[in-house]
Amino acid sequence: MKLFLVGANSPTGKSLVEILRNRKIRYLAPPDKHFDPNKPAVISKLVTDYAPTQLINMADFISGNHSALKRAENSDVRCRQINQQLPAKLVDICRQRAIPMLQLSNSYVFDGEKRLGYNENDEPDPQGVYGHCSLAGENAVRKHAEHVILRSGWLFGKFKKGLIKSWIRSAKKNAGEIAVSRRHFSPTPTEDVAAAILAVCLQVDCGADVWGTYHYSGLGSKKEKEFAEQVLRYAANHDEEIYQLLDSIKFLEQEVRAPEIRNSSLVCKKILDTFGIKQKSWHGDLQEAIKALYGDRYRTAAAKLEATRSATHVA
Repeated sequence: MKLFLVGANSPTGKSLVEILRNRKIRYLAPPDKHFDPNKPAVISKLVTDYAPTQLINMADFISGNHSALKRAENSDVRCRQINQQLPAKLVDICRQRAIPMLQLSNSYVFDGEKRLGYNENDEPDPQGVYGHCSLAGENAVRKHAEHVILRSGWLFGKFKKGLIKSWIRSAKKNAGEIAVSRRHFSPTPTEDVAAAILAVCLQVDCGADVWGTYHYSGLGSKKEKEFAEQVLRYAANHDEEIYQLLDSIKFLEQEVRAPEIRNSSLVCKKILDTFGIKQKSWHGDLQEAIKALYGDRYRTAAAKLEATRSATHVA
């Protein structure tokens, strides 16, 4: 198996590269600068020269920072290039060379009004530029018979900690007050999505007829308020200031406004039935992401914190 990775510098891409290196699976991951959809000949040469057995596209306009969801409304040209035009160019190359393609997508292709989680049979109805471009990218990929579209839940991980950092900073700055949106989502570690991508690729490599659209997310959906509260409880293990604020945390829930959606939870039965890929608890990965956020100070800070609490308890 030889994998050609597009968007390898995204959080999910970085997680996948780690897995591939550990498993000693061959791959090529050219820098993002080589994937200008206005220069398809450059992309085609890269793919042709490497001659992969599968191509994986993880390039995404908001991969680095969730705030880009709103920025897409005023950066529609760039969002369209990444989420719509690039997949269309890639799939043309894959069709010409009979290369199976996996496209990573997202839940913003839906309108967010469903009370339960979305499954693969639900009709897309995107509410913003990002969702519209993502759906257009999906539809382009579907023109290739040998395709897999994988929609993921709300992503976080050691390479994607922006909103987690924001909640921690806000709690400190505002004496425990944190603004959150009144929405539900499926917390999903980028490491788990990467593992799911590889599991799909391995079965494709064995010749399995598994083409189509699938959902994958972490186990269980949460209100943003609930997830943010869990973030702070884990952060308190590394941060004395957060620990002292835990009893005074107050969440200010704000109504969701487009392009954000009220419910982005996903049902993942199809990927279980087809590939045997089970959803996993995200709690351990959240703890690891927060540990990575505090960096090299972790061991020293945690030791000091434990000593302080023990002394207080004894007193």
